[in-house]
Amino acid sequence: MSEKTDRKLLTTGIVGTAIAALCCFTPVLVVLLSAVGLSAVLGWIDYVLFPALMIFIALTGYAVWRRQQRVRQA
Repeated sequence: MSEKTDRKLLTTGIVGTAIAALCCFTPVLVVLLSAVGLSAVLGWIDYVLFPALMIFIALTGYAVWRRQQRVRQA
């Protein structure tokens, strides 16, 4: 794959990790959902956020690994 694809993959992983971490460890999502009247969803939020955080961390790790492989080949 191209370097542009690797860059997009890394960017997606980092942004997704930052957003998921922000929502997991701060009350940002709780405040936002309460403000729009969706506070009933808060009971299920951990079932979505923690797996999403792990997926984005894995995606970031994979993108870094691919970038290192590309550098070693060049």
